[in-house]
This record gives sequence, C-alpha cells and structure tokens, in this order.
Amino acid sequence: MNWKFWTKKTENPNKKKKSVGREWLDAIVFAVIAATLIRTFFIEAYVIPTPSMERSLLVGDFLFVSKVNYGARTPITPIAFPFAHHTMPLINTKAYWDGIKLPYYRLPGLSDIKKGDVVVFNYPMDADSPLNRPVDKRENYIKRCQGTPGDTLSVEEAQVFVNKKAAPNPPGEQIEYNFTTSGVDVNPDIFKELNVSFYDPGRSAIPTMTKESAKIFKGYSFIKSLNPLIQPKGISDTLNPVFPSKYPIHVNLTKKLPDYKWNVDNFGPIIIPKKGWTVKLDSMTFPLYERCIEVYENNKVSVVGKDIFVNGVKTDSYTFKLNYYWMMGDNRHDSEDSRYWGFVPEDHIVGKALFIWMSFDENESFLSKIRWSRLFRGIK
Repeated sequence: MNWKFWTKKTENPNKKKKSVGREWLDAIVFAVIAATLIRTFFIEAYVIPTPSMERSLLVGDFLFVSKVNYGARTPITPIAFPFAHHTMPLINTKAYWDGIKLPYYRLPGLSDIKKGDVVVFNYPMDADSPLNRPVDKRENYIKRCQGTPGDTLSVEEAQVFVNKKAAPNPPGEQIEYNFTTSGVDVNPDIFKELNVSFYDPGRSAIPTMTKESAKIFKGYSFIKSLNPLIQPKGISDTLNPVFPSKYPIHVNLTKKLPDYKWNVDNFGPIIIPKKGWTVKLDSMTFPLYERCIEVYENNKVSVVGKDIFVNGVKTDSYTFKLNYYWMMGDNRHDSEDSRYWGFVPEDHIVGKALFIWMSFDENESFLSKIRWSRLFRGIK
C-alpha cells in the first residue's frame, strides 16, 4: 500500500515486493485509523440499551450520532484500544491508559445544543469511586435536553417549565397510570396495541403509556377510572430521593442536607449554571452546586463549621468555568436522569442523535424481530 498517495509512484527494480501478509497488515492499520478518525470527529453508531427514552426511542434502536453538530470533542484520554469504549470485551479490563490526559477542547460545531435535542453524553457519576473514569471514558447516556446554560428549570405535576414557561412535551413522552375496571380483565393484546409497558415486576399492575394511548385506553367501556400516578407537590420522595439528596458530597452548613421537598414530578426551580455566572454560596445553594465546583471543575472544596473553602480560600460565592445542561428521559417514571444526579457539564457532551438506521425487538419471534417501520427514521 502506498501511504504517500499524493506522490508519483516510481518502480524500483531492486525494491523487494511486499508479502501478502504485509499488504493485509497495511490495509487493516489504514482501516482502523480511518474508522477511528470518523468515529472521533464525524459520526458514530450507538444502540439504545434501556427504556428511559421510550416511546421516542426503543430498546434495540440503532442510532447514528453526529459529532459535527455540536463540534467534535478532541480526545482527552488519547491512549486507548480501538473500538473499545472503556472496558475490554471478554476480559473486562480497562480499555485505556489514563497516564496521559489532554485538556478539554471542542472543535467549532454547526449549532449549540438546543432544548428538545436528543443528546448523547458521558454519564457524570462515573467520575466517582470505584470507577473514577476519565471524562471521555465514562458510560454513554442518551437523554433529551430540557434546560440549557442560564435557564431556570422546574417540574410541576410532571410538566417541565423553563423560565416559567411550559416546555413542549416530547411526542413519545410517557408516565405511569393507575386504573380500575368494572371487573373485566384487560386483554393483553390491548396493551400490546397501545404500546403499554410494565417494567418493574414488583409493580406489574402499573402500566406506563403515552397520553395518546391513555386517552384511547380510557375510552374502553370496561375502564372505570384512569389517572396518572404523579407524586404530590411539597413532599420529598424518601424511598427514591432526587438530586441533590441522592448523591451528596459534603454535608451543608447545618450538618445535614436541607429538605427541598422535591420529587420526580415536582422539582425545582433550579438555575442551570452558565460559564461566567457567579452564584452566592449558602446552606441552600451549596448542595446544588458543590459537585460542579469540586468534581467537574476540579477544585478542592471543604466545609469547616459554617465556612466554605475553595482551594483553601474562604468564600461565599463561585464563578463557573463551564456551561451545564439538564437532561431528562422521555419515559419520565423510568429514567435515571438529571432529576437524580444533577447537571451535565459541556465537556461530557458527545453528540446529537440523528436517525435510527436499524431496530430489533428481542421479545418478538425470529421473523418479526426487525421493526421495519423504524428503519431510517429521524429522531424528534
């Protein structure tokens, strides 16, 4: 193989001809380098492993994700095994060497991240022990962006509000419902036709569906009542606590976390940090932003009595160095998202989901596994 393809090739009668094995090795090396460059800077394939985005995206959907739209992130951990993200297949060892880490840099993109975009990003909680993974080697997650830097976001009765305005609901958004019948058992084919899901075996009587499916289901004569299962406002969920109670780093200035009285259906308001924004740190705000300050922006934070120290300096404010985003799954009652672990830093953004190129349903028979209607479908 002629690696200097731009120069004119001249025959050397004394040059030894490459062996077939050497030709194959050159071809493989070239293919690996080309594929790595394409995956790093242009486009990459992903598969949906969990139901957190249903019914917009289904388990078994194969996606193409663009690195160009938001600008490709240059490698932060450059020494890694090709095509393995963070773990080597079969042997389950690290697929990278974190002895060298490069600074975060992003190439210019076609657009900024917009509210409503379906975004692939690195899971922020992988920064913690025992994984302690570098930014670009943290697990890939996919959610919908609900808030951008500087926005004030809240959730009221399961409806997202951004800057006090109701946000558009995703077309496939779904939540859990409770229903009663007139004593008639529901035909399982009805649930299948309406794409109703039952995810938790321990709560098998609680269906999850979209508003459109709920409207049809409620129209059946044997359905006496159908109501969305929404947690009441002003009551904290102690069984499944939300951010910041779920993953605290330090106790706050009163030696315990304040009770924000938030749950998955009634949350906030909370301000999403923006680069250059200065927040006043006190007993109520510090638990919300301590992770950003310490983990994502690499500061040493400590609390002594009622005093906050950042890099050894006592302070009552902090100016952010990065932009942050708020990500949520369309399957609102079966999604581990920003409501549980908080903000997504800009250096965790991988790319924008473009379209579905293949989709498999493992629960169907062999001849029906491919969801033909989803092939080459754009993502809304």
